[in-house]
This record gives sequence, structure tokens and C-alpha cells, in this order.
Amino acid sequence: MSLFWRIFLLNAAVLVAAGALLLLGPITVSAPVVLTEALILAGGMASMLGANALLLRLGLAPLQRVTRAMTTIDLLSPRPRPEVAGEGEIADLIETFNSMLDRLEAERATSSARALSAQEGERRRVAQELHDEVGQTLTAVLLELKRVAGHAPEPLREELIHVQEITRGSLDEIRRIARRLRPGVLDELGLVSALTALITETPPPEGLVIRRQMEKDLPELGHEAELVVYRIAQECLTNTVRHSGATLLELSLRRRPGGVELRIRDNGRGLGGAPEGAGLRGMRERALLIGAELSLGDDPSGGTDVRLVAPVRNGST
Repeated sequence: MSLFWRIFLLNAAVLVAAGALLLLGPITVSAPVVLTEALILAGGMASMLGANALLLRLGLAPLQRVTRAMTTIDLLSPRPRPEVAGEGEIADLIETFNSMLDRLEAERATSSARALSAQEGERRRVAQELHDEVGQTLTAVLLELKRVAGHAPEPLREELIHVQEITRGSLDEIRRIARRLRPGVLDELGLVSALTALITETPPPEGLVIRRQMEKDLPELGHEAELVVYRIAQECLTNTVRHSGATLLELSLRRRPGGVELRIRDNGRGLGGAPEGAGLRGMRERALLIGAELSLGDDPSGGTDVRLVAPVRNGST
């Protein structure tokens, strides 16, 4: 039965019941109307409106539930789905909304995968160009400076050696940036070694202590999942070093039933209810891409607590 006919029949039932009470009951209306009759009619009208409102609220309750779901659902993780309840157009509306969420989730996963794949490809290209073009050019400059410094008089030689040291520092920085853009150690030595190298190469501000605890014998995650874990750890370390003002950061990588848990905690300022930026949103999108569980929040003792549980590949343990 359509929503129109349901509402029509509810109102008709109330009106018929009121008419039957007037016809069959002992109530009469005088001309002019006396106060007692007016009060009885007013009470009957109020009862009729109350009954009509109650019946409509019961009939439209599923529609109100789906309206609340539409306004409060998290589009990055639209679960659980609203329960299909009611009849007619209301049930059809809830089913259509759930189907729309299914399509949205599938399309978001596909588009996120394409975007992240393109991003990683661009990072590899930039890292390769930094290594091959800029790195080789600076290496040639270093060799030329060394040759010129060997034939230069003493005062000029010291200046050339100083320029040589500056150039060598720039070359080391470019190589470090290239490694962060394209973590070759992740492909060659695995996730634990890549995270260890990431922590070692991240220059902490004065007063920040970084502690790590990583299990060696971890189940196989697969290249895509390992890259997601690495990028999320990289984003957390960058945020802590730049913005948190923390004095302690703890990173752990442990085996969990059905997955591997990455946990990063610090004692800094915490999120503090700040709006979600591109970095945090990117972390959530990466986690959803591999079906991982990601929680971000303020640690009860102060600071930020990030927890990622990545599922293992092929159900290995």
C-alpha cells in the first residue's frame, strides 16, 4: 500500500470513528450551543487529533529513522546500514538509500585506489628524477669542486671546501627526500626495516624521544597493505614532529588475531577537536582501501593515539 493511501485511510478511520460516536452516542447539539456541549465537542476534537497524530507518528517512524541516518552517517564508512522497516514507499526508500550507499562505497574504493595509485606513481617518478637528475648533477658538482679546490690557493681553497660541504649536505638531503618519496627499503627488506629506517631518518625536534617496539616474525600483509601501514606511520611521525609539541613518541608494530597492529602514541597537544584535515582524511582513505580498522583520537593520558589494524593476506596468521 502506498504512503498516500495509508495516510488517507488513517485519517478516514479517525473521522469515521468520530462520526459513529456522534451518531450513536447520546450527544446532541443545541442551537445555540451551550457551554457543556462546546466542551464535549472540543474534547472529542482533541481526542480525534491526538489519535490521528499518534497513528501518523507510528506510520512514519521508519521514515524518520532513515532521515536521521542520512544526516548522521559517515560517508567514508557508511555502516551499519539503516534497517529496512515499514511498508510501501518507506521500505522502498530505505532499500534505495542502502543501495545508494553500496554504490557510493564501491565507487569511493575504486576512485581512492586509482588516486592513491597515481599518487604513488608520481612519487616514484619524482624520486627517480631527484636521484638520477639532481643527484647526479650535484655529484658532478662535488667532484668538480674537489678538483678545483686541489689547485686553488689556500684562502680560496677553504671557501671551496666550505661550498663543497654545503653541496654534500644538499645531496644527502635530496637523497633522504627521495627515499621518503619512494621507500625502496620497503620492497627490499620489508615493513619492519622500512619503519626503522623511517624513524632513523626523521629528524626529531629538540626534546623529542622516539621509542619503537616492533615484532620481527609478523604475518605477510602484501605489498599494498605494507605500503598503507608505512604511509600512515609516515604521516603520524610528520604530524608529531611538526605540530604536536610532544616530548615522547611511541611506535609499536605487533601481531594481532587476523592482522597486524600499528600503534603510535605521543604526549603532545592531541587533536583537541580540530577539524579533520587532508592528512587525517588521507589516512582514513588508505585504511579503507585495504579493509583496515583505523582509530584516531586523544589519548586518555594526553596526546594523540593512532591505532591501525591491517588484515593479513590470504588469511595467514
